[in-house]
Amino acid sequence: MRMFENCKERLNPIVLTAGLIAGVLSAPVQSKELNIYSHRQAFLLNPLLEGFKKQTGTKINIVFASKGLIQRLIAEGPRSPADIILTVDIARLQQYANKGLFTSVSSPTLKANIPAHLRNPNGLWYGLSKRVRVVAVSKDRVGKDEIKRLEDLADPRWKGKICTRKGSHVYNRALLASLVAAHGEATAEKWARGMVANLARKPQGNDRAQAKAISQGICDIAIMNHYYYFQMKKNKNPAQHKWAESIRIVFTNQGDRGNHVNISGIGLAKHSKNKKLAITLMEYLSSKQAQSLYAEVNYEYPANAAVDASREVKILGEFRADQLPIATIAKLAPTAQRIIDRVGW
Repeated sequence: MRMFENCKERLNPIVLTAGLIAGVLSAPVQSKELNIYSHRQAFLLNPLLEGFKKQTGTKINIVFASKGLIQRLIAEGPRSPADIILTVDIARLQQYANKGLFTSVSSPTLKANIPAHLRNPNGLWYGLSKRVRVVAVSKDRVGKDEIKRLEDLADPRWKGKICTRKGSHVYNRALLASLVAAHGEATAEKWARGMVANLARKPQGNDRAQAKAISQGICDIAIMNHYYYFQMKKNKNPAQHKWAESIRIVFTNQGDRGNHVNISGIGLAKHSKNKKLAITLMEYLSSKQAQSLYAEVNYEYPANAAVDASREVKILGEFRADQLPIATIAKLAPTAQRIIDRVGW
């Protein structure tokens, strides 16, 4: 592991003992090692990896970086020590696939655990959790049934009432790609122009900043990923509790295609030196045990349909999710970006 000695990122090796997932994995216990390149911070991953390590005695090194991992893999080439790539959002997964940095995995276990619309048709990547892009509205200033569809945000009645982060952010680009899939490019662009005309301010900040703007009366409506609601409620900063308490979460399009969904996901690194064990880890992360932990730790919805959302997330209620293949969203992302550029989102 000499290559890791000069890494700028901090590695997080964790060696665990036996117990939690007996019966899930059949490989004999022996000393092995896997290297994960991750866009998710290690503290979010460690609880999910614990059971795998207990069963196999595997040592896992995590290299975390919010940016630059693609360039790093390309530079490392066949010398790369990476076995697995973990990332968030379909756009980032597809970037790895497009650069030829994943290798195909055909696993009956993964196919059984992860629905077809949440995985690459050729096995290049698999979704591990669902991230629902919802509409957040002011509890005080927007009636309970005033917004039912994403398309409603283009209604002129909401002029000066909407806040969002930049349209070019991967979350919003994927959202717009889902509208292109539903209605075609021309109608999706008409919606985007109408929504932009209703903005209360220039697109800025992250998803939490939109909830803050609602609490401050800057706007009444925002677009955000569902789990930020819980992150604000659990944050050590009391101000964020106020932001969360000021909003109501709306699942859109419940009478038709369902609410847009994005994913976090995983892929097998092209030059992995330990592919068999890496695939076993991928399979474990799709299992009921690991998926339940995903739900608890990250407030995300499990990709495995046999696993329920956490008790906390269940307070949002049941909802219908869009079954559009995530791969279609990846394919339409460039079209969505061109619309974003044209309308100035």
